[in-house]
Amino acid sequence: MSGHSKWHNIQGRKNAQDAKRGKIFQKISRDLYQAAKAGGPDPDGNPQLRLEMDKARAANMPKDNIKRALDKASGVGGAKFEEITYEGYGPAGTAIMVAALTDNKNRTAAAVRSAFTHHGGALGAAGSVSYMFDRKGYIVILRDGLDTDEDTMLMDALDAGADDMQTTDDEFKIFTDPQSEISARDALQAKGYKLDTAEVRMFPQNTTEVPEAKAPQYQGLIEELEDNDDVSDIYEAAVLPESVE
Repeated sequence: MSGHSKWHNIQGRKNAQDAKRGKIFQKISRDLYQAAKAGGPDPDGNPQLRLEMDKARAANMPKDNIKRALDKASGVGGAKFEEITYEGYGPAGTAIMVAALTDNKNRTAAAVRSAFTHHGGALGAAGSVSYMFDRKGYIVILRDGLDTDEDTMLMDALDAGADDMQTTDDEFKIFTDPQSEISARDALQAKGYKLDTAEVRMFPQNTTEVPEAKAPQYQGLIEELEDNDDVSDIYEAAVLPESVE
């Protein structure tokens, strides 16, 4: 019995690791698509795509997955993909935005609506929650192996056009105006910084703590959305209580 339990535990950990890796690949695929769509599929002439391809390789993303993302951006195979954002409310009225990349809007809308309904939420109309979020450029530089102190990093970030910077033990988080993200990225790379993340994304203006009784519902909603292959990003204006994190 103990041998079976050990195998079951190992298999459970492996499944969890596979699921986490799948979500990472899903996000990288979205980033590859957006970079190739915006600047072309040639990484030699597209610095953002070069950055995303480096991230894909670092994550051991299979070459076939990378190729599929680039083919989507180039329209190979005739399929046309669209970027769509859905807005809704989770349990206890928490605001959620869902970014999707799809070749079938009806399929994706139905799946997203179903996820909200299954877990005590509701899909809203365009503009119903987006006013609660700000769109910002977001650049992350890892501190591991970086011989730069916080003051120097802040000065370099401001010189590059940043609006703000947050520092943790592990990374520098740099925020820019959305229109300045590319120029800030290029300026920091020109100074020799290696970027872990460079993108434009949504940030909540305020967050609401999910009531403990509603936390399982909320987690179920986010997990169902994350498991949808069409969903590329989820922006949340909520935090879970410490007792369930």
